[in-house]
Amino acid sequence: MGPSVRIASVFPTSVYTVVVPNSGALSASLREAIVQRSAGQNGVSRSNVGGWQSEIDMLRWGGEAAASLARIVTEACRRLTANSDGSTPSVAWRPEMWANINRVGDSNQNHWHPGSYLSFVYYVDDGYAGSADPALGGELVFVDPRMPFLRMRTPGLRHRVAGGNVEEQETWVRPFSGLLIGFPSFLGHSVRPYHGSGTRISIAINMIARTQ
Repeated sequence: MGPSVRIASVFPTSVYTVVVPNSGALSASLREAIVQRSAGQNGVSRSNVGGWQSEIDMLRWGGEAAASLARIVTEACRRLTANSDGSTPSVAWRPEMWANINRVGDSNQNHWHPGSYLSFVYYVDDGYAGSADPALGGELVFVDPRMPFLRMRTPGLRHRVAGGNVEEQETWVRPFSGLLIGFPSFLGHSVRPYHGSGTRISIAINMIARTQ
């Protein structure tokens, strides 16, 4: 008889889904501001492969809709964080916000958001036009932050997790219009190439924490 083995998971990485009230009206206003901005300004190139990406100053030109989204994200940060003793932290959250437009073939390389504590992405338009076809791609991909170490010598080897399952090293999230998803800024992430015929619009927000 072999040894008795128990499996416990430690140091999990949380990913948050936030319900956005009245997301349809909010998205319509955000879309109008982003389309207008992209028509009059060249985009920047950071993690994006193709597509259009604004500077991180959307709160300056995005109007009340951008300010409203920033308030929703700030409130989410207050609810999703705590002091080490479990008490409510006294933190000033400073948002940085930018817009993204992706069309057919566009994607984002794997990257991180250094300097911020939490990061969020809001999908103004998923670009799927109601289709569930997985061939359209465009999934948000989260990458296990430990993966480079696990793959240094044994690229095919995996740990078992609670329940005896084999752990994942990537998690794909298929977005939908109105989705607001948050995650620790250290978590590597990318966007798979989008193969739809529409226009995908999203907004990224970095939340920088300053203790008061």
